[in-house]
Amino acid sequence: MKDINLKKYKETPNFFIHLLDGRKLSARMWEPVDKNAFPAPTILEYLPYRKRDGTAIRDEGNHPAFASKGYVSIRVDMPGQGDSDGLMLDEYTEDELSVGEEIIDWIANKEWSNGNVGMIGISWGGFNGLQIAMRRPKALKAIVTVCSTVDRYADDIHYMGGCLLTDNFAWSQQMLAYSSRPPDPELRTDWKEVWKKRLENQPAHILTWLSHPTRDNFWKHGSVCEDWSSINCAVLAIGGWADQYTNAPPQLMENLNCPRSSWIGPWEHKYPNIASIEPKGDFFTETTSWFDCFLKYNNSDHSLPMMRAYINSFDTPNGKWKARPGRWIKEKNWPSNNIQKLIFNLSKDCLSTSKGSGAINIKTLQSVGLKGGYNCPGMRVENELPNNQNKDDNASVCFDTQTLDEDIEILGAPRLEIEFSCDKPNAYIIARICEVSPQGISERISFRPFNLAHIINHESPQNLVPGKNYKLSFDLNYCGWRVKKGNKLRLALSTTYWPIVWPVADAANVELNLQNCRIILPQRRKGLAPDIDQNTAISNVIPPMQHHWEYLIKPSGTKSEKINNKNELVIETYDNFGHLKSKDHGLEHHMQVWHEYKIKENDPLSAGLITRWKTLTKKDDYEMFVETEHIISSDKNYFICQIDLKAFLNNQLFYKKNWNEKIARKWQ
Repeated sequence: MKDINLKKYKETPNFFIHLLDGRKLSARMWEPVDKNAFPAPTILEYLPYRKRDGTAIRDEGNHPAFASKGYVSIRVDMPGQGDSDGLMLDEYTEDELSVGEEIIDWIANKEWSNGNVGMIGISWGGFNGLQIAMRRPKALKAIVTVCSTVDRYADDIHYMGGCLLTDNFAWSQQMLAYSSRPPDPELRTDWKEVWKKRLENQPAHILTWLSHPTRDNFWKHGSVCEDWSSINCAVLAIGGWADQYTNAPPQLMENLNCPRSSWIGPWEHKYPNIASIEPKGDFFTETTSWFDCFLKYNNSDHSLPMMRAYINSFDTPNGKWKARPGRWIKEKNWPSNNIQKLIFNLSKDCLSTSKGSGAINIKTLQSVGLKGGYNCPGMRVENELPNNQNKDDNASVCFDTQTLDEDIEILGAPRLEIEFSCDKPNAYIIARICEVSPQGISERISFRPFNLAHIINHESPQNLVPGKNYKLSFDLNYCGWRVKKGNKLRLALSTTYWPIVWPVADAANVELNLQNCRIILPQRRKGLAPDIDQNTAISNVIPPMQHHWEYLIKPSGTKSEKINNKNELVIETYDNFGHLKSKDHGLEHHMQVWHEYKIKENDPLSAGLITRWKTLTKKDDYEMFVETEHIISSDKNYFICQIDLKAFLNNQLFYKKNWNEKIARKWQ
């Protein structure tokens, strides 16, 4: 391991970028001290997560490293967030993206700039990096997008396969809590007025998101897949197999026409250098090498393969992060000629090379999914990865191969093809692929839910005709996995997946005609050497820390499951993200969140979710608390949303607001 020379850069902790419309955005900048580095290229990270406290520790790892290598590196708070002016009324709005363009233009016209800008970002920042690239600002020459999506409807935290995710509710609550915090009183004399205006205009995002249950123009906005040709800058796409967002890197490689490469590790929803799942990735070296090519030397021949990926191997799951066995491989092109179809047909209780016959019924209890972990590992204190799948498998309809007599290496998106009928106008089908050891331990490889009412497409759902036969094919989430000789491959099917997927209103029976059901695996050709140095992606750089933060309370997390006196299955989680104080400027922040999921085994309408956030922002004599609560339930026709927001200044109520709304339930 090695440190970066901390003497090679200087920092401006806060300054304001003045927009043409009069608003000002709060920013933090790191730049080289070597005068010969100028005019310099710039790396921009543009987020809603508060540079002063929210992402400060992470920023102090990444951005000084870039400055030490000759880049001006800037972290900007979006309008309505942190210490910036304005309001943030939703994700990826026209205002957010047009302001991003203006920031890039502002940078390019500075005397210290060489006119070339790159963007980095994970999750939100990965999304808006792609979206701003679609708009083709002249100075934007390259981006690094991490844990992002190309389709805001099909592959985000709101819906998956047309099915409503419980994260849709939890994320709305999280953003309400995040966005309701005040500016730092040290940086703005008008902080109380800014805070009050921010609170008065806070939206309850879930009311909007539930009102768009299909892939309409609301979700098409900002979805790269709507126009792949719109991006002409260089794209390095990074992801992790343990994350929710596994599909974007291979999809970008397949469909873009610009210089591009992808790098997929075993990681959760984190930058590779700070991931908890090992082997970590040297994000600093990978990113600076990419930007050197396009921001310093204007050389489009980056020489990287389209895909470098970590191929996971079986390891007894326990739901916690740990070192992940596997190996690195590369593919020069994607799609690759090294990938071939491996087809298994669904027969009675097994996967076979011969066609099946007869029919099988699928109607599962509401508790299937308890071992699926958290849908987006990395967003909680503990990663809560998928556990041993046995309990979920036993309550699902499963099809196993014979014991394998050789390894099978999978790289890509498995595809399920089924012929089915249903006894209700709508139902979900959830497919999981697992590897099963001789001891019966089952580890999830990939999964995907699908809303059967979306059989034509996600834009125009239709009610199913009970008893009518339909044919459906859909892709599971991309994966990289080596199934071991001596183990079995399992396909598990269910109609429920709680608490990841909110259940459909009517419990339905789905009947499969096994004669026309099969799973198609993207098998990587046998006998290929790893052809990549297994140590090249290991992190060998310690991110520098110029400023120091002290933990007054360390992070912690708990999870419990129980059956209450109403015969409800109750899952409770608590995450304390830690109470931190800056040793540099004295700002303190503390965030806590409680989730309660409840459901009855045989009643989909019993599903409920309560989420509570409590945040503290403290500076000198000021203590600012924000408390938010979402209580979500549903009946056959409506989603019922009770939402509360309270803000306190020095233990006195500063502002409160509540929403009590019913949103029509459509196709769910």
